[in-house]
Amino acid sequence: MTVLLDGLANAGAAVGAGLAAIGAGIGIGQIGKGAVESIARQPEATNDIRASMILTAAFVEGVALFAVIAAVLAIFVH
Repeated sequence: MTVLLDGLANAGAAVGAGLAAIGAGIGIGQIGKGAVESIARQPEATNDIRASMILTAAFVEGVALFAVIAAVLAIFVH
């Protein structure tokens, strides 16, 4: 029975890591989409928009990395 529970815990951690990666990909895609639309509307603000886009994408990626690490640690801690 404990082998089954260990397998389910590992599967849950793997699903959590996958969802974190998918969520980060979708979030960064939305950031890029918004930045391109903003640059198309106001080309003179390209540098400011690009800087904000890179900073926001880095924050999203950081949160996703934290979630993936937490999911991987869940495999080893249980």
